[in-house]
Amino acid sequence: MPDALPRPEPFLAQTAPAVIEDLRARLRATRWPDAPEDAGWSLGTDVGYLRELVRYWADEFDWPAQEAALAQLPRFRVRLGDLGIHFVHARAAARGGSAGPVLPLVLSHGWPDSFWRYAKVIPLLTDPGAHGADPADAFDVVVPDMPGYGYSDRPAGPALDSIAVAGLWAELMSVLGYERFGAAGGDIGSHVSRYLGLDHPDRVVAVHRTDGGVPVFTGDPADLTPEERAWMETMAAWGATEGAYSAMHRTKPQTAAFGLTDSPAGLAAWIVEKLRAWSDCDGDVERSFTKDEILTNITIYWLTGTIGSSMRMYRANSAISPAQLARRVEVPSGFSLFPGDIGRPPRAWLERTTNLVRVTELPRGGHFAPFEEPELYAEELRAFFRPYRPAVAD
Repeated sequence: MPDALPRPEPFLAQTAPAVIEDLRARLRATRWPDAPEDAGWSLGTDVGYLRELVRYWADEFDWPAQEAALAQLPRFRVRLGDLGIHFVHARAAARGGSAGPVLPLVLSHGWPDSFWRYAKVIPLLTDPGAHGADPADAFDVVVPDMPGYGYSDRPAGPALDSIAVAGLWAELMSVLGYERFGAAGGDIGSHVSRYLGLDHPDRVVAVHRTDGGVPVFTGDPADLTPEERAWMETMAAWGATEGAYSAMHRTKPQTAAFGLTDSPAGLAAWIVEKLRAWSDCDGDVERSFTKDEILTNITIYWLTGTIGSSMRMYRANSAISPAQLARRVEVPSGFSLFPGDIGRPPRAWLERTTNLVRVTELPRGGHFAPFEEPELYAEELRAFFRPYRPAVAD
């Protein structure tokens, strides 16, 4: 007789007042570094901006209100192997008898975030009719925190790579009763979604991503198009000027983890610089995120102590073999390319590496598109997955 599947349990996070008071005390005791006059953001996080953000965090930010808002999402924990996994499981709204099958959809986040990335878009996907879209396009939405992120457990040993996390998500979808489903994600979540399509093609009806992943090509460079070569050169140049964080994560994440786990101001500096650099904000991070939104994301990292474990996933992914990275995704694949995102691969590369059925250039949005532009992102998912809904009923 097969073992019974693990049972998800409802999850509610409630932070003790003493923990918040400790955070505020640490913020008020911050030792500030010097900076050259008028350095701004040119050397990293702007000191003046961070001072104001830290002051707001210590004196005005209402974490209990933000925690209560996140508690409105249907959140659960389940044990998968040795790890407790936190996830949102939001079911589609009632749509009437002729609407057709509901498509289950697992959404995978990246760094530096968690399930927070999809908080705005979940209601647009589960109840599109309430937001001016077709009720027939509703999804059952599953948003897990990756191991070592948010409210999921931190692996006691080495971090899991994207291949292993994809395997966990396939198991999670089985626990929830979904035999076939769609997968979508960005950043590291794009890699996880890719491996879901690669390793579980009998279950994944289609894969949607917001980036093309790390460009790995093992063939003759002469076979690449000029656009592909130019994109690879652009990505290499970006890595040289903007990739120091990634090099630290891949090589010495534990060294950075000491300071970032001990200093909330340091943690904020590490994360907010990426929110600014990777969003479509034209240099003003608060065009894409309010202070409350920025600090909700950062506070989740602080309270869960997951900055070190989240960074270690980069080290795990750096050990994935080139042969794995070069595999072509045969499951139908779609891409939404937002102008403020880190990398925007050319169509030729997407056709080379996936069974490409749709690619859309969006007018605005960046690396955190589900949070920056939830309406645009939701419409992209609804349009892309629409032809694959009947597959879940087969």
